[in-house]
Amino acid sequence: MRFPSLRRPSPSMAVSVMALVVASTGTSYAAGLIGSDDIRNNSIQSKDIKNKTIQGKDIKNSTIGARQVKDGSLRSRDFKEGQLPAGPKGDQGPAGVGRWALVDATGAIVAQSGGFSVTAAYPTLAAAGPDTTGLRANGNVYIDAGENLTNNGVLAVVALQNTVDQNGDAVTNGRATGADANPEFAGEISAAMCQPGVVNCAPPGTGNTNHLVVSPRNSDGTVTADGTRKRFYVVVTGDSSERG
Repeated sequence: MRFPSLRRPSPSMAVSVMALVVASTGTSYAAGLIGSDDIRNNSIQSKDIKNKTIQGKDIKNSTIGARQVKDGSLRSRDFKEGQLPAGPKGDQGPAGVGRWALVDATGAIVAQSGGFSVTAAYPTLAAAGPDTTGLRANGNVYIDAGENLTNNGVLAVVALQNTVDQNGDAVTNGRATGADANPEFAGEISAAMCQPGVVNCAPPGTGNTNHLVVSPRNSDGTVTADGTRKRFYVVVTGDSSERG
């Protein structure tokens, strides 16, 4: 009895059978059948890999190297914190607010960021020069900043005090009509670093660039007195690294 001869399947038939096997058994079976030897070198491309399936451990435990990664395709989020080298130091930004102090109407510091102390508050000094009243420093507060202020800025601003009736008009909400009718809110103020020959500071120990002077005034420029003293903030800007 003669049996019919069997023809060797064509390559296309083999591929079709393989596809049928994969479709019917799932990818786990296919993974067991397909190995590295079954894949032509340099044939797998990015489009053949499902997005977000490759992990760091897959690269670490494989032969993938720098030349397999497209230049410019990785982003900072693809690396752990600390893996990327730090870039060059940027330009220095503008000087910010360094330190501040709040001074009450008596000339005492009631709050601060640190480093300030009052050397003299509205002092009465012996008469000197053209001032024969002995009040030549009485309108000022002298503050030791605890550092050389030559490279710093000094600012001051009047702080309102709406619980004190400074002019006896029973209006403390800042809405009285008339010129200079709201001393609890208004006033003039100036501040500077003490610098002999530029800004002379009279009280003993204040004639140096570690000190600043603040002069709160009434709105008409007259010197304040007890009952009309101003609260104020003073701010030293810039680098305070010299303060030790």
